[in-house]
Amino acid sequence: MPPPPPVFDLLRCDDPRDLIHEAVQRLVQGEILGLPTETQYVAAAYLLSPATARLTELSHHWSQEPPVLAVKSPAEALDYLPRASPLGRKLLRRFWPGPVTLRFHPPAIGGLTQAIPPEVVQSLGVSRSLGFRLAGHDVLHAILRLLPAPLVLTAERTIAGTGDSAGNLADLAGEACSMLLDAGELRYTLPTSVVHVDDTTWSLHRESVVPARTLHRLAGNLYLFVCTGNTCRSPMAEALFRRLLSERQHCSDDELVDRGFVVASAGVAAGVGQPASDESIEQMRQRGIDLRGHESQPLTAELLSQADRVFTMTRGHRELVVRQFPQLADRVELLAGDGGDVVDPIGGGPEDYRRCAEQIESNLRRLLEEFPTEG
Repeated sequence: MPPPPPVFDLLRCDDPRDLIHEAVQRLVQGEILGLPTETQYVAAAYLLSPATARLTELSHHWSQEPPVLAVKSPAEALDYLPRASPLGRKLLRRFWPGPVTLRFHPPAIGGLTQAIPPEVVQSLGVSRSLGFRLAGHDVLHAILRLLPAPLVLTAERTIAGTGDSAGNLADLAGEACSMLLDAGELRYTLPTSVVHVDDTTWSLHRESVVPARTLHRLAGNLYLFVCTGNTCRSPMAEALFRRLLSERQHCSDDELVDRGFVVASAGVAAGVGQPASDESIEQMRQRGIDLRGHESQPLTAELLSQADRVFTMTRGHRELVVRQFPQLADRVELLAGDGGDVVDPIGGGPEDYRRCAEQIESNLRRLLEEFPTEG
C-alpha cells in the first residue's frame, strides 16, 4: 500500500503563508495537493498543468461526478462562461461564495475554455457540462489569489466520513498527492449542493448543505424598495407589495419565496434595526398588515447588486443610487408611474400618512399588472 502524503498542519505551523506559497509553487510545477474547502478535503491540481489528467483519473475512482473548477470570483467563472444567461449570472452572484457547485451546459461555455488543453477538456466532460465552485474557505482563497487560472478539484465523495478530515483524504489519496494542508475541522460535514443551470431554468441535482428552499429564495427575483430612513415609505411599500403580490399569486406571504419572489426595503440614510414609525404601523394595521416586526437596514452595494428591480420613492433617491452605482442604472426606477415623487410623510399627521400609503398602493397595483396571476 503506497504511503500517505505528508500532512502539514496550518493551525500549528509558525507562518501559514509559507505553506501557502509552497502549495502554489507545487501546483504550478504540476503536483497534486490535498486542500480544504468548507465542505470536504479534496485533491487539487492547477488547471494549466499536466497534473489535471492524473487528477481526473483519481476523481473518477471516488465519484461518478466529473471534477470541477475552483475560481476566485464570479468574474473569473464568467471568463469561461461568456454566453451565460442573465439567470446564470444571477446565480453566480447569489449562491457564491458558499457550498454550492454550479454546473453549466454547453450553450454558456466558451471564452477561456478554448485555452484548456484538449485532454483536460475531455476529462472535465465539457461536451456535457462544466462545473464551478467558489468555496468559502480562506486557505483555498489564499492559494487561488496567487494563481492566474482556476484549480481543478476532485468531485466530492457522498459517503459519510470519507472527506471530512485531512487524515481521511491522506488515506484515500496515497502517493497521488505530494502534500496535504490540514486546516482542522471543516464548517460542514456534507458535500456541496449541486445545481444545473440551463439558459432560462435551473434544477437541483443534489440537495445537501444548502436546502432547496434556501436555493429557491436566493434564486428568486428580489424587489427592493428604497426611501431615506427605511422607517416610513419603503417599509409600507414592501409590506403592501408582498400582500398584493401574494393575493395575485393566490398564496400566502410565506409561500412567495417558493414562487420565486423576494421582497425587501432599505434606506439611503438608514440606521440598522430601527422600527417602522408608529403612523406607518397604524396605516398598515388598517389594511390588515402587521408592520411591528420591521427593522430598518441601510442600502448597501451588496444589497443593490443582488436586486433584480429597485424602486425608489423619489427622483433624488434614484439619482443618488445611480450616481454611486451607474452600472445598475437599468435596474433602478421610480415607484411612481408618472415620474413624480412619493412625498415623505415624516413629521406629518395621520392624513399625510394615509395619502402616502394610498399613493404607494395605487402605484403598486399598476406595477402588479405586469405580473401573471396563478392559482
